[in-house]
Amino acid sequence: MPLNKDQVLKQYFGYDTFRPQQAEIIDTVLRGEDCLVLMPTGGGKSVCYQVPAMVQDGLTVVISPLIALMKDQVEALRANGIEAAYLNSSLSSSEQDSVFWKAKLGELKLLYVAPERLFSGNTMEHFKNWNVKLFAVDEAHCISSWGHDFRPEYRQLSTLKSHFPGVPVVALTATADRVTRRDILGQLGVAESAQTFIASFDRPNLSLSVLPSRKRLPQIEQFLKKHPNQAGIIYCLSRKTTETVAASLQNRDFRADFYHAGLPAAQRSKVQEQFLNDDIQIIVATIAFGMGIDKSNVRWVIHYNLPPNVESFYQEIGRSGRDGSPADTVLFYGYQDIVMRQDMINNSDQSTEQKELLRAKLDRMKQYAEADLCRRRILLSYFNEAVEQDCGNCDVCQNPRTRFDGTLLAQKALSGIARSGERVAMGMLMDILRGSRNRALLDRGYDRLPTFGVGRDLRGDEWSEYLSQMLNSGVMDIAYDEGHAFKLNANSWQILKEGKKIELVKFIPLSERKAREEALMPKEKPKQEIIRDALFEQLRLLRKQMADALNVPPYVIFSDKTISEMAQKRPVSEAQMLDVSGVGDEKYRRYGEAFVTEIVKFAKKNTKPGTRVVKGMTYLVTHELYQQGFTIDDMAQQRGLSSSTVVSHLVKLRDEGHDIKLRSLISDRHYDEILAAADELNYKSGDPVAPIFEHLGERIEYGMIRLALALREGA
Repeated sequence: MPLNKDQVLKQYFGYDTFRPQQAEIIDTVLRGEDCLVLMPTGGGKSVCYQVPAMVQDGLTVVISPLIALMKDQVEALRANGIEAAYLNSSLSSSEQDSVFWKAKLGELKLLYVAPERLFSGNTMEHFKNWNVKLFAVDEAHCISSWGHDFRPEYRQLSTLKSHFPGVPVVALTATADRVTRRDILGQLGVAESAQTFIASFDRPNLSLSVLPSRKRLPQIEQFLKKHPNQAGIIYCLSRKTTETVAASLQNRDFRADFYHAGLPAAQRSKVQEQFLNDDIQIIVATIAFGMGIDKSNVRWVIHYNLPPNVESFYQEIGRSGRDGSPADTVLFYGYQDIVMRQDMINNSDQSTEQKELLRAKLDRMKQYAEADLCRRRILLSYFNEAVEQDCGNCDVCQNPRTRFDGTLLAQKALSGIARSGERVAMGMLMDILRGSRNRALLDRGYDRLPTFGVGRDLRGDEWSEYLSQMLNSGVMDIAYDEGHAFKLNANSWQILKEGKKIELVKFIPLSERKAREEALMPKEKPKQEIIRDALFEQLRLLRKQMADALNVPPYVIFSDKTISEMAQKRPVSEAQMLDVSGVGDEKYRRYGEAFVTEIVKFAKKNTKPGTRVVKGMTYLVTHELYQQGFTIDDMAQQRGLSSSTVVSHLVKLRDEGHDIKLRSLISDRHYDEILAAADELNYKSGDPVAPIFEHLGERIEYGMIRLALALREGA
């Protein structure tokens, strides 16, 4: 009998419930209807076509532009007991022939295909003989001329509907505005009336922070100390920066490496594999890395430079915490980021219209970075999602900004700009205000300005912070085509001449932020947390050893979230293990017993008199005695328990899947006597057993009576 979607979810993926909208999307697909799915990175898009593939017969074809993602997902599916394969340029001719035969024989449930492979040779003709029941177009924004990525082969996917008019198409993407969504449907030849599912973009497990871009490396080092051995990504704007940052981290004994498009393909592949396999903790990369990397245990993402738009930023931070467990994101932001991004736009070959669009998108990113209100609300508002309450999980919510009257500081800065002829950029203006006597300043005679040294009471990092705030709030302008010189505007003159007030956010030095963070950190963990963390590390080590032996990434075996739940619940039986989210029948068959054994070993090593390290440990001790051939009375005596308690242990162990032959523990004579007495006394389940004990002249122990009654009731 075929499984329904809920049974497939539990048996193959180990989850009890679907995430929001997944069930509705699956039902739509199973009805043979086209649809568009918009879900943020880590939102569970793949389940929307993987579950239907297992519910219905035939083949599901997944079109993906990302070779790394194909490999990851196929390995994960096979680990779940699902027959899957991929076709792309990484396969040899014989490997491709093998995939073709499996598809022809109906041995595959899912086949991942690169768009280039789809339209080469006679692949499309083969599909017509393979009982294709669903096309899933992943990263569907690539098909749109309006999308923020572009894949020429995707534009040919419009022919799918003409070749397979009766096969439904589900298009999936993480970010697409209204125009892009409409364009995706049109390019795929899907009716505009097709149902569109837009999941919430809220990822409450992601914390959001913005830090000043000065002294980034010391701040990163401090951040990493709070995330020992946790995988993360640092995104940089340039290839050179990725190399220098990675080298700096390596010199500080962090397991880091860099990745960018300028590296040879073999080196990129090697670095990527090392990161996926947890051999490298930190990847420092350009945006060439990450798209389609299905690594669920990335615990943090840092943006070393400002991304060009909110879509890119949200997709990149979404590569952390894909398993739903807490993850941290940090964006470094400063005036120089805006300068670099503006230069890149101005010097690009884009049309005037496209440049205006890029500037508008950059401005929205700038607004996010400078926000003094809940950052999550800003992000969700960008994606047209209204939120009524602050999130409590961003730096603004956790540390409300202290504002002060910055009018005098602004007047000093604006006077310096005016008296230098509006020809100085930030560095020189700071030198003028702080009274620096460097050669460039002296050569220009700026030391004779009335404003020379009027701001020497502030440090350089303070002036940098306040000038950035002034610039970003419109106190002055910047001429990108004049060496980024500051210019006065109408707002500037109102502050200088009319005394218009301006508020600034109080500067917090790095040392004070560190002190605040350390003060908030718990000084000593509770004993239960210490035990949980120790077990988590032990299970993580076991997962790594198994993954290396099987040549798969560790998260393919179990995600961090699943491992964490094991460390919390400490399952010691099949039933308990299957109750852990992310452990399905196939995962338990392959790996479950090894993890149960590890948990039991940990429990025995850490159990002291009067403590309980794992729930059910007492049952396991009884189980070991049973396996050694002891009788119920012997077990009771050894453990200092009543025979009734021992029987209850054995019944529970049997119910949880252990091989306990209860009938062999009681003689036929005693069994028949007990049941006869129960019948004579009209015993019903739940009644006290004392009357039976007394009726039998107190000759048979309570434990044996309970055992016989349990056998009769089929418990």
